[in-house]
Amino acid sequence: MKAMDLYMLKALSKRKDEGCLRQLRVPNGLIDFCSNDYFGWSRSLANRAFVDCLQCDGSFIIGSTGSRLISGNSLLAEEVEGQIARFHQAESALLLNTGYLANLGLISALAKRGDFIVRDECVHASAVDGCRLSLATTLHFKHNQISDLRRKLEKYRSGKCFVLVESLYSMNGDFAPLSDLIDVCDRYNALLIVDEAHAIGVFGGGLIQLLGLEKRVFARVVTFGKALGVQGAAILGSKILQDYLINYCRPFIYSTAASYWQLLAVRLAYQRLARAECDQALLQAKCLLFNQALGREVRGPFLSPIQIIYGKSNQEVEQWSEILQHHGFDVPAIKSPTVKPGRECLRVCLHSYNKDEDIIRLVFRLKQLIKNE
Repeated sequence: MKAMDLYMLKALSKRKDEGCLRQLRVPNGLIDFCSNDYFGWSRSLANRAFVDCLQCDGSFIIGSTGSRLISGNSLLAEEVEGQIARFHQAESALLLNTGYLANLGLISALAKRGDFIVRDECVHASAVDGCRLSLATTLHFKHNQISDLRRKLEKYRSGKCFVLVESLYSMNGDFAPLSDLIDVCDRYNALLIVDEAHAIGVFGGGLIQLLGLEKRVFARVVTFGKALGVQGAAILGSKILQDYLINYCRPFIYSTAASYWQLLAVRLAYQRLARAECDQALLQAKCLLFNQALGREVRGPFLSPIQIIYGKSNQEVEQWSEILQHHGFDVPAIKSPTVKPGRECLRVCLHSYNKDEDIIRLVFRLKQLIKNE
């Protein structure tokens, strides 16, 4: 056996012994408390009708044929970017193929050696990797703790300074104190970048927009693969930022552009989002029902569709997940190293299409697991 194979097998064996070996799985037909498809749009009849129409339309090509700087740009791509920018009350939008690439490309293009980044300790891996590629000095502050952010910003002396947060945290299910963050960034002349991946759709154009803070942040990242039910992402900001990224954002420059059907799907999703008030209200009602049934105190004007049940170890949350699967519920175990040791959990994702009786039954099983802990 080759030395590289032995190295990989040893690493995989270590993961397996620690109870954190990742493996692919196929959809299992269980009740969905797992996916980020908050409104069920990815499986909606409207989207299926759209696909049927495309299959009958011979006027478009399947692939985009290249990057947007070579042969992959189109009037449709620019129209969709304009549509997105207008919807989010932003000066410009730039499309990328995934949220991961948007965060990675944005941060690594902006921050350079000699610059300073302070990120919330719970930001997505794509933001962490963007920091690594940037070669900027990077610190993290304790999750949602403004006082710790101030302490870290006091260390900033020269170069550009960026602060990275999520508006709704994907593995915590809680919200960033956006107004306080903006005030601190203003004080220290730091540029705030907000990842709105899990807030877009659930809260209309995102929490920044809902709170009327669009003009006070440097950039936003929105993604289409969660509540919108399609695929892709966009970076929102000034026209200068868009022009800069077209020249310096490597994932944009060197990636094949989104295909015609992907662009049409995004356009359709934004048309639906403009009239999604009923879906949003229904999802909030499901979140309220879950919290009340579990006996959790409800605070603030918004409720998160991401609900976290903490365990003590990888093994415990994996066992909990398997028990819930036995009872018909798809609730994933989130294990280290995806989260820090000690933060292993079940991650319950609520959807507007979850039945009330299924939510009540799930909470009953969760209470049993917690009681027997």
